[in-house]
Amino acid sequence: MRFSSVEGEQRYDALVRVASRTVVGLDFDGTLSPIVDDPAQAHIHPDAPAVLAALAEEVAAIAVITGRPARQALDLGGLEEVGDALAAVGKELFVFGQYGNERWSSSHRRIRGTRPPRGLATFERDLPRALRSAGATDAYVEDKGLAVAVHTRRLPDPEGAFDRLLPPLRELADRHGLVLEPGRSVIEVRSAGSHKGMVVHRLAEVLGAEGFLFAGDDLGDVEAFEAVEELARDGLATLRVCSASDEQSALVALSDVVVHGPVGVLDLLGRLAEDARAARTAS
Repeated sequence: MRFSSVEGEQRYDALVRVASRTVVGLDFDGTLSPIVDDPAQAHIHPDAPAVLAALAEEVAAIAVITGRPARQALDLGGLEEVGDALAAVGKELFVFGQYGNERWSSSHRRIRGTRPPRGLATFERDLPRALRSAGATDAYVEDKGLAVAVHTRRLPDPEGAFDRLLPPLRELADRHGLVLEPGRSVIEVRSAGSHKGMVVHRLAEVLGAEGFLFAGDDLGDVEAFEAVEELARDGLATLRVCSASDEQSALVALSDVVVHGPVGVLDLLGRLAEDARAARTAS
């Protein structure tokens, strides 16, 4: 774990002091689960359930905020069982899928979502032509229901294919009234109706948070980091945690703490639980 500055360390200490009124928000891929070639095999790190259960005893609530469909995150993360563990200590787990367009919680175990955005069906119809024009016909296309993700990780030249695909997919998304979200060897196209920053603000308001930690790893988490900084300006204790990798460093400059991958995130969350417990028992 590396604090980005003295201020980052001070922010951590301030968060410990209000841990019982803090919401912890976590991305899924690259933060709770390692990045893998097959998105369907991105299982949560095996240590995560125990770490989250221990953390839940010290914080107000935990939320997984992901671009994945909520059902995928629940299944790959075993998050329904994690929700049971949190309920046992009187806390709640929230899962926001597809950038907040889908919602699930451990107290209301039904996924609530929105309809697919207008323009998505015609985007998918035109997508094969765009893939051919970029020489990436073998890219893996993931239909998320409310979004489409084009993965280049399995191609012989993932970075080159990504760079070639970005302009035509951006133009195609614009034409159909959709937004494009680049990530780690993936380009996602979705509705402009929601993003992770909106979820951060909503959780902080609804739960009356006095502290907010968000951990993420990719460009899709930028809005969440920006929202956390806005909460800091409003007087909340906050911490922005970057799960860094050799592939992506976009969040490093925006972070208070930099860790390496899911193992580093879990180490930080475990330390937060221990420090919060020590502060609570000492008071």
